[in-house]
Amino acid sequence: MPQNSLTFAVPKGRILEEALPVMARAGVVPEDGFHDKSNRALSFATTREDMRLIRVRAFDVATFVAHGAAQLGIVGSDVIEEFDYSDLYAPVDLDIGHCHLSVAEPADGSGDVGTASHLRIATKYPNLTRRHFERQGIQAECVKLNGAMELAPTLGLAGRIVDLVSTGRTLKDNGLVEKDKIIDISARLIVNRAALKTDSRVAALVEAFRADAEKRKAA
Repeated sequence: MPQNSLTFAVPKGRILEEALPVMARAGVVPEDGFHDKSNRALSFATTREDMRLIRVRAFDVATFVAHGAAQLGIVGSDVIEEFDYSDLYAPVDLDIGHCHLSVAEPADGSGDVGTASHLRIATKYPNLTRRHFERQGIQAECVKLNGAMELAPTLGLAGRIVDLVSTGRTLKDNGLVEKDKIIDISARLIVNRAALKTDSRVAALVEAFRADAEKRKAA
C-alpha cells in the first residue's frame, strides 16, 4: 500500500452485511477474499489502490479512528455514546443496523438484586449504564461482560443486564424481559477529525456517504 493510503475500519458482526452495499455505493469495495468466511485476515485490499479495509471488533473501530490509525470507519451509535472521544466525528447517520440498548430483567421478577438506590448490572456498556441509572438517582454497580450477558441474572452475577436488543428473541429464550429502553441505535460513518481537515479524500468520502444516505431517505 502507498505510504499515504487510507484505512477504513469496519466492524465484525451484525452491522457489516448491511454496511457493505452502502460502502459500495460510496466507492469502498473490498477485495474478493473479504467475503470468504474462513478467511481470518484482519486487513484487506480494496478496489482503490490508496485504501485498505480493516475488520475489527466494533469498539476497536472507534479506537482506531479516534487515534488516527484509521481515517474512517463504520460503527453503531452505541459505541460512540459509550466512549467520549474528542478526536472522533460522526457526520453521517447511515440509517442501517437499527436496534436499541435496553435494561432487561428476569421475567419472573427476581431481578431486583440490591437496594432501591443500588443495583448490580451486567453489561459491556458501563458508562451508558451508569449515566442512565444516575438520572434515576440509582447507583449502578456495573459488572463488565463482553458476551453471554443473559446468563448473569440466572447465575446470580447481576440482577439485571443492559444490552443491545433487536427482535427480543434472545431475551425471551433466556427468561428475560425488557424493562427500560436507554437509547435507539443506528450505524454511523465516523472519521478522524484531523484527517478530515487535512485530507481531501476523507472529505470526499464523507460527502459520498452523505449523498447516499440522503438519497435513500428521500426515496
